[in-house]
Amino acid sequence: MIWQFIMYLGIALWCAAHLFRRLAPQFRSEMEERMGRAARGMIVLAVLVSVVLMAIGYRGVDAEVLYEPPDWGRHVNNLLMLVAVLLFGAGSSKSRARGWLRHPMLTGFLLWAVAHLLVNGDSASIALFGLLGLWAIVEMLVISQAEPNWERFRGGTLAGDMRFLVISAVAFAAISAIHIWLGPSPFAG
Repeated sequence: MIWQFIMYLGIALWCAAHLFRRLAPQFRSEMEERMGRAARGMIVLAVLVSVVLMAIGYRGVDAEVLYEPPDWGRHVNNLLMLVAVLLFGAGSSKSRARGWLRHPMLTGFLLWAVAHLLVNGDSASIALFGLLGLWAIVEMLVISQAEPNWERFRGGTLAGDMRFLVISAVAFAAISAIHIWLGPSPFAG
């Protein structure tokens, strides 16, 4: 029970830290005015703590299996993860891909959550990845509401595209290696 609480606390802290800017703009502005750069440091610290809490809680939960993932789920998971990494990277790249979507990073995050639900049928995974996927949707809606006039990124160069693809490939390889190291392997048959 304590592990579930820790995981849910991490999820709540993640959501609060990310939604804080949009849901409490006046308070955030006053906080930055009073504290300067330390205010941003507190938000970054909250996000890091949330990730640690989610990881510790998730690994500690004695989860009940609610469904058996499909055999093809692992292959779709790997494809979705590659697309998720590409979208996540596109959001801050100097490539033409940056203008594909309004919320490339959050869309990539949502794909990450869906991909993990395809290969994990236990209650802890459904809670963690389901709630984080829901957060990504809410975050997109909140940003779109707060900033209704989106201006599509029109820049980008071939060199930017190449850097974006190389960095995305390296990031995907690093994520895969870390996942293999921590277990279970995303590529095992």
